[in-house]
Amino acid sequence: GVRTRKNTKKVLALRSSLKPAEFFIINLSISDLGMTVTLFPLAIPSAFAHKWLFGELTCLCYAVCGVLFGLCSLTNLTALSSVCCLKVCFPNYGNKFSYSHACLMIVGVWCYAMVFAVGPLANWGHYGPEPYGTACCIDWYAPSQDTLSMSYIICLFLFCYALPLAIILLSYILILITVRGSRQAVQQHVSPQTKTTNVHILIVKLSVAVCIGFLTAWSPYAVVAMWAAFVEPSTVPPIAFAFAAIFAKSSTTYNPVVYLVFKPNFRKSLSKDTAQIRKRICSSPCKGSPVPGEKDLQRQTSLRCNKDASNSTRLSNGLVDSHGACLHCTEAGPHCQQTPPQRTARVLISTSYSEVTVRQLPEKMQNN
Repeated sequence: GVRTRKNTKKVLALRSSLKPAEFFIINLSISDLGMTVTLFPLAIPSAFAHKWLFGELTCLCYAVCGVLFGLCSLTNLTALSSVCCLKVCFPNYGNKFSYSHACLMIVGVWCYAMVFAVGPLANWGHYGPEPYGTACCIDWYAPSQDTLSMSYIICLFLFCYALPLAIILLSYILILITVRGSRQAVQQHVSPQTKTTNVHILIVKLSVAVCIGFLTAWSPYAVVAMWAAFVEPSTVPPIAFAFAAIFAKSSTTYNPVVYLVFKPNFRKSLSKDTAQIRKRICSSPCKGSPVPGEKDLQRQTSLRCNKDASNSTRLSNGLVDSHGACLHCTEAGPHCQQTPPQRTARVLISTSYSEVTVRQLPEKMQNN
């Protein structure tokens, strides 16, 4: 009904306020949430039990979800960096980047990740338990026995680590060069220079955070994968696979920190929503929920208060004596209380007016 229409309007308003590039951040949140929901509830109890607890089929699904959501996040970061580079370094083309282009690229990100996630199901590589025994992922021992598995690991390293890393580094290097050139072009103007300096600092922080986060999360897995593929797998200690998996799953933590903390528009939106929630909580007229019949009594009291407030007495000096009762909420009690009316008058003393209560009026007149 009405609430559904309101929610629909809110969604449409949110969509219209988003820039096309920000759809990648939403997609990144979806992939990180998918990894968190599908992996952690199974990995945590298995870690406490020191063994995999959920059977072979669940192990296979766990591995597929881990590769799918992990590669989707990784590829999404690559697409986002390339779009940012396009908009900053090549604005003639970047300004033409629309919502349809963003949606098309997001579909491509999921298809790209799906190819490598489904590959082991078609015997291009294999899934199996991790060497440390409490999770499932790609079978790192298979490349030493199978040529297809070896080709899968090599393609995974090239197209899901080396190529994305190169694109991210190149994109942010070009962005930094472009922003640095813009900063030097406006050095004669103080205000634009300050603004450009702030933008430059923000982009430097974002670039460093993205690159460090990417390297920290995925480099251990890449090193361990190459180690297991080209060296005797038995020489790789299980603890190395465990640490590689932990660092890879840490991407669900650093991605929100990087793109929500370093993005000013997201901070503004978050603070705005928080302020609205706080305003709704604090704008209630009284604490506690009224008992049946109390709401009508409060309305009658409010009307009577307004009526009393409109009553006034005109004094001999031509000024108006206004009085009335007002409703106030006290923190001590959950209900509204009515304060007694205060009648006041303004008295001319020398060349200035003084406001006193009616009770104090005789004493004031005697003193003057």
